Amino acid sequence: MSDSTSTLAVARRYVDAMNAKDFATVASMFADDIVWHQPGDNRFSGSRHGAAAVNDMLGGQMAITNGTLDVQVTGAPMVNGAFVTLPVHFSAERDGAEMTMDGVDVLRVDGDKIAEVWLFSADQQGEDAFWDAS
Repeated sequence: MSDSTSTLAVARRYVDAMNAKDFATVASMFADDIVWHQPGDNRFSGSRHGAAAVNDMLGGQMAITNGTLDVQVTGAPMVNGAFVTLPVHFSAERDGAEMTMDGVDVLRVDGDKIAEVWLFSADQQGEDAFWDAS
């Protein structure tokens, strides 16, 4: 369990790493048994269990976008106990298609690790079309 102060400290490290595209640090913040809930109805949708599965999914997203996937935290973390909500803007390019939209990431923190993540997208149909475009 995390109190709001430690949750905020983890959130700030996560925000700094995401904004710097320091994905090694982001990955190091995941609990071994993290659960990641990817929204929508596309090749990456669904829940991933465990740090290896989450890192494989994120690596897959980076691979098909040739590293163009960019997630920027656009506002202050909002903390409630072990939970933190982050407003984000994300974009990527692949095979001539572009995606750019806002979203919200919700993290559950346990100690100094991210234990669970839920993502929400402003245009889920557009995101689904982007990831599944051929």
